[in-house]
This record gives sequence, C-alpha cells and structure tokens, in this order.
Amino acid sequence: MAIMLDADVIIRGEQGTFELKKWVASRPNDQFEVAAITVAELWHGVERATGSHKATRQHYLRAVLELIPVIPYTEQTAYEHARIWAQLEASGRMIGFYDLIVGATALERGSDLATFNKRHFAQIRGLRIIEPT
Repeated sequence: MAIMLDADVIIRGEQGTFELKKWVASRPNDQFEVAAITVAELWHGVERATGSHKATRQHYLRAVLELIPVIPYTEQTAYEHARIWAQLEASGRMIGFYDLIVGATALERGSDLATFNKRHFAQIRGLRIIEPT
C-alpha cells in the first residue's frame, strides 16, 4: 500500500518527537511518498531557519527526499483539489489550502495519508488516514 506522508510526520521526525525511520521500517510492505506541496512546506521551514539549525534542517530534508518519491501536482490533482475545495467550502468545514492539495494528491493516487492531524484531514470524504505510532 502507498502511504503519503504529511509535513507534520516529517517535521516530528526531524524534531525527534516521532521516530519516523523506525515507523517506516516497521512497515516493510508499504511504499511511502510525499506530495510536491509538502516539499514546498518543508523547504519553507528550511528557508526560515537560521544558523546551524538551517544546515541541520536542510541536511535532514535532503536525506528524507532521497528516499521518498515526490508526487507532482497534475491536472487530475487539480480536479480533485477543486472538488474537495468546493465540498468543504459549501459545508463550512474548510481546511488549509495546502492540506487540500495533500488530500487531493493522496485521493488521486489511492494512497493513505499518514498525519498527526486526523481531525483536520477527516473533513475530506474518502481519504484514508493513518495516525503513526
């Protein structure tokens, strides 16, 4: 099964509050991926960091991205994104714009989404969510 990693999972791995490497290793039959918008969110964190923290963060992110495929935002992703956006807006349960794209990317691919923000992503109908442990 394919599992898309949300930014919070990767960030907690960097911060040491979640053992990302151990969790991934505990799921040898799964394939992991990350949405392109998540890469932008993570690089934004690198760009905002200063001093040695910036270098550490950059090194961590490069190491993660060497191992995990980045899934692009395609025309089909745009259709999913627009559909989810319209549904959530109409229901009054809007979530963050980047999260809409992450959810659309996962739905388009039929991937599960690993996140610590289950309540937020549960607004997207049909999205299968995994809370890493």
